[in-house]
Amino acid sequence: MGANNGKQYGSEGKGSSSISSDISSSTDHTPTKAPKNVATTEGVDSSTRTLSTPSPGLILPSKSSSLSSPALSSNGHETNSSSSSSAPAETVAVVHPQPGTHTRSRPSKAHHHAPIDLLPDHSLLQIFSHLPTNQLCRCARVCRRWYNLAWDPRLWGTVRLTGELLHADRAIRVLTHRLCQDTPNVCLTLETVVVNGCKRLTDRGLHVVAQCCPELRRLEVAGCYNISNEAVFEVVSRCPNLEHLNLSGCSKVTCISLTQEASLQLSTLHGQQISIHYLDMTDCFSLEDEGLRTIAAHCPRLTHLYLRRCTRLTDEALRHLALHCPSIRELSLSDCRLVGDFGLREVARLEGCLRYLSVAHCTRITDVGMRYVARYCPRLRYLNARGCEGLTDHGLSHLARSCPKLKSLDVGKCPLVSDSGLEQLAMYCQGLRRVSLRACESVTGRGLKALAANCCELQLLNVQDCEVSPEALRFVRRHCRRCVIEHTNPAFY
Repeated sequence: MGANNGKQYGSEGKGSSSISSDISSSTDHTPTKAPKNVATTEGVDSSTRTLSTPSPGLILPSKSSSLSSPALSSNGHETNSSSSSSAPAETVAVVHPQPGTHTRSRPSKAHHHAPIDLLPDHSLLQIFSHLPTNQLCRCARVCRRWYNLAWDPRLWGTVRLTGELLHADRAIRVLTHRLCQDTPNVCLTLETVVVNGCKRLTDRGLHVVAQCCPELRRLEVAGCYNISNEAVFEVVSRCPNLEHLNLSGCSKVTCISLTQEASLQLSTLHGQQISIHYLDMTDCFSLEDEGLRTIAAHCPRLTHLYLRRCTRLTDEALRHLALHCPSIRELSLSDCRLVGDFGLREVARLEGCLRYLSVAHCTRITDVGMRYVARYCPRLRYLNARGCEGLTDHGLSHLARSCPKLKSLDVGKCPLVSDSGLEQLAMYCQGLRRVSLRACESVTGRGLKALAANCCELQLLNVQDCEVSPEALRFVRRHCRRCVIEHTNPAFY
């Protein structure tokens, strides 16, 4: 296909692509051989090269061309052509000239059209709209027509980069530079940037995003542990429309706030508020009570907040959360082992808004805290209390009576939960769909039969490591035919 396009335009020639001096490493001067179907320049002054396209993966190995580094991907997976043991230690971004420009035209003997060339532009654009970032860059190298189509602004609402060895700072700089050509200094179309797992991303890359992407709405930098508060502050200050922020695994981030300059400018009009609705700070180990207080004060519009394994948080932090963020619908405090019943009392102040709550492995939580949640959060749909060993049938009974709309419940590894609590659930929460009772030593067949008889919509039941008979499991299967039963009983099949 590419070869046919080359014959059609008559502008392709042999040569070597150039590595842009502003993004190449000082030790890398290895030329890369251009494909036959890609136009390159030969003997032309580099100052005339005004249009450039990133290479397919925006990276090439710096030492050996036989090694390949992870490419960009839209689904978060790396694409390697060699084993991890042969991966290069350094990568560089590469740019190429626009196909068909500044080359000597050669008369073609015949014009052969590939079938795809017969498609109109709008059809090709529709096809390109389903391609990930790296494949769009490949398409831009095929021919002049594809170059113009692949860089259509409508295709660049999202940029996804992945790969531990990817030099994410350079890749972001190259892409934003190209996307800013029609609108100098800003990318008005770019709304989503996903660089999860790019461990080489630093504050420099985020500074480029902050400066060039004022319309940014979604930013995901999960696992990028080299970024710090300074870069995050600049992004939230320069991108007023940012709604979705994933900082999970960014261990250096301790809070979220506006920069001092932005605070002075916005203090009168906006009250120093940040428009973030979704915030994931899972595994941000440095987050403390004071940091969460700052987040709550600056992000009053939060509806989804995930603080899994933020082990330094205490009950005091949740008081500020309930005070400043009354619209929270989903809250995860899993493995925050310093959170107890007092913290749940503060969470209960969210009242009718709360739909999702996870307090898994918060061992200080007992029936007292669960009663607060049951009393003030009647619209609760999902509760994960796995490993809360202080929870008993009494707490489960309060929950069942006050939260009839409960759909999913996990009380695994709660040794004090027994058949009595399950019977209360079966009586009042007949819309249950997912129940996990893993390692609940006091649960027997009686409680399971009550659930199966009353909760006809049950889709998943986990009774692994429970002392239940095969007869009880068969009873569940007869009454809930769509239910998947996870068990460890070899007699049941």
